[in-house]
This record gives sequence, C-alpha cells and structure tokens, in this order.
Amino acid sequence: MKRIAVLLVEDHTIVRQGLRLLIEADGDIEIVGEAKTGREAVQMTAELRPEIVVMDIAMPLLNGLQATRQILKSFPETKVLILSAHSDPEYVEQVVKAGAKGYLIKQSSGEVVAKAIRELQKGKTFFTPSIAKRLHEEYQKSPDGVGLQKKGDTELTSREAELLQLIAEGHVNKQIASELGISIKTVEKHRQHLMEKLNIHDIAGLTRFAIASGIIESSVQSTIAQDAPSK
Repeated sequence: MKRIAVLLVEDHTIVRQGLRLLIEADGDIEIVGEAKTGREAVQMTAELRPEIVVMDIAMPLLNGLQATRQILKSFPETKVLILSAHSDPEYVEQVVKAGAKGYLIKQSSGEVVAKAIRELQKGKTFFTPSIAKRLHEEYQKSPDGVGLQKKGDTELTSREAELLQLIAEGHVNKQIASELGISIKTVEKHRQHLMEKLNIHDIAGLTRFAIASGIIESSVQSTIAQDAPSK
C-alpha cells in the first residue's frame, strides 16, 4: 500500500521527533522530510513534493503562514495542515485565507493528527472541533457567505510580511539581504515602503505590529531591545 508522503515542519526538535513517531505509528503515513523553518519548508516542498505539509505557525525567518502561501502558490496540489499552539480567531482567519485545509491545536493526539492527514489526502478538510464550530458560526453570520473577513485591515504582500518578520526578529539589513537573496539597497527600499504603507516609522512599532498581526510571537522578541538599530 502506498503511504501518504508528509513533510513535517516544526522548529523545536523534540516536538518534531515526537510528532514523527506518533504520525508514523500506523504505517500508512511516511514522513519524507523535516524542516525547522518556513523557508526550509518551501525549499523541501519543491524538492520532495509531499502530498501533505504539517506546518507549525510560529517559526523563525519565515513563519508558517507565509510559508503556506508560498507553497500553495507554487504547488497548489499540496495540502497544508496547520498544527499550532494557538486557537484564537486571528490565527484561524489568516490560515483559512492562506489556503490551508486543516488546523489542529498541539494538544491533539497523534491519532487525531494522523486522521487529519488522511482526510486531507482524500481532498477533505479537518479542523479541531472548537475551531470548526467557530468557522461555521462566522460563515453563517457573514452576509456574503465568506466569513472571517475584517474590513479596513492593511493587507501585506507575501514579501512584505516576510520582510516584516525578519525586521521584527532583529535582523539588520545585511542579514535580511542575505536571507532574501537581494541587495542591501533593495532591502532599504522595501523597508521604507513598508513603513510608509503601515505609517509606522520605527523598529519598535514594526515589532508591535508584527506581534499583533500574528506574524511573530511576543516571546521571539524577548531579547530584542526596543531601540534596536534600523541598519
């Protein structure tokens, strides 16, 4: 029997190893690769072409949300299952918009994660019950049937969100240029455009916006000074 090919994306090694053991327990699912960052997830999806990507949201360099968008843009046949510690509406909303087909909280058992993988492989969706209920309620309340839409939010492009995450994580322009494969001058141009778009003109403000938007977790910033240099 052909096993379901899964890419596992989680930045904590112990969690990732434990998930692998749980997911592969029944024998019909194979972990074909493991990634520690969203950027690795995008690269490994291109190399391995897994059927399912099990994705954490909060990761360095490129978070799971942006990685999901990039993966589905290039490989729309791939199914993404989000496995996160967060269950608040803001995270769920962003995941649904990004195109993920499932969302589980990390308290879920290995059996539930495996079941979700199988359901996604069949072309179905799978959400933690409390989240599925909320999605249904929001859909019912929405006059146009779309649900979970917030009016007036500033929409960032995938590149803008990626840049914002790197800035908020404390990377300087030279590091950002290296990570994104662009020139320092281009980074400076993108940074200026981002600040103008958000009407935020300091690193501390960008960091707060990134945290509030779910682009990074507040814990990521615990060691970064409020007056971090902009260059």
